[in-house]
Amino acid sequence: MSTFDPNGVGIANGNIFGFPYTEAEADFILIPVPWDATASYGKGTSNGPQAILDASTQLDFYHPDLERAYETKIYMSPVSSEWKAINDRLCEAGMQYIAQIEISGEAEAQRLYGTTLKEINEAHNALRANLKERCLQLLQAGKMPCVLGGEHSTPLGLLQALDTHHDGFGILQIDAHADLREAYEGFEQSHASIMFNALKELKNLQQLTQVGIRDVSEREIELADTDPRIHTFYDWQLKNEQYKGRTWAEQVQQIIATLPQKVYISFDIDGLLPSLCPNTGTPVAGGFELQQIAYLLIELVHSGRQIIGFDLNEVAPGPDGDWDANVGARALWHLVCATELSRRKNA
Repeated sequence: MSTFDPNGVGIANGNIFGFPYTEAEADFILIPVPWDATASYGKGTSNGPQAILDASTQLDFYHPDLERAYETKIYMSPVSSEWKAINDRLCEAGMQYIAQIEISGEAEAQRLYGTTLKEINEAHNALRANLKERCLQLLQAGKMPCVLGGEHSTPLGLLQALDTHHDGFGILQIDAHADLREAYEGFEQSHASIMFNALKELKNLQQLTQVGIRDVSEREIELADTDPRIHTFYDWQLKNEQYKGRTWAEQVQQIIATLPQKVYISFDIDGLLPSLCPNTGTPVAGGFELQQIAYLLIELVHSGRQIIGFDLNEVAPGPDGDWDANVGARALWHLVCATELSRRKNA
């Protein structure tokens, strides 16, 4: 640690938090995916990985639940300029298609923009396949791959890699949206379909526990009610219980009780209060303070569960200032520290 002073000024050395580790030295490999081609409301989450990287050196590195948290060996791969350029080009065409849906309906828009839709779906499939292959190589090398999006569709390749590596696991999803739609707006891997695709494609997924859902369609609720693998803690239910005196600590234990031994964490930043992520793609009133999620993550580890990976998505830097990126970097820090605590306990 001679090249890194945890009490000094963060150094922008190209790695997340300014930590001094290479990919070969690291336990965790953070893979940025600058993609938001299917985002249907606000754009900008493709800029999230770079913005979080830029903001990450502004943190201090004491964590109350993890001794010497700054010794966590994490490395962030470079943001792909190639995929960013592909995304930006497809976003422009995709927004024209989405605007046409609002004018003439989905069927007519797909007739007029069928080539655009096909190109986006094909690029998304290539992105997913590339990510899966990269994650499989890292798992084979004894590393833990994690994803920094981008929109919430981005971690599917990581989840598919983990599905080949673990006999059984659960997903803890922190989100304002259920993401249980099928091929939303014609996008096969829409940001609104990530959990639908996970349930469909992951043979070893035992449980999906959703927390904070508050913007949801009736069809998604029907699926959540009928699939025994899904347990949803809606934001309004959690709030109504709290109004009657139930504590967050009690609710956290109920949430954790639904999960199996191995847990993957999928954190959509819009699960937080909109004041903490005002420029995210689809902000929704309601949600959590960041410390509530930090408490949930640490309690998950204290329960004896093992974190096997995570993603953080939907952070979009605003046109002025870096508030979203600053909160995103702190959300990432809590994910990293909880995962490192789990790694140390399971070493």
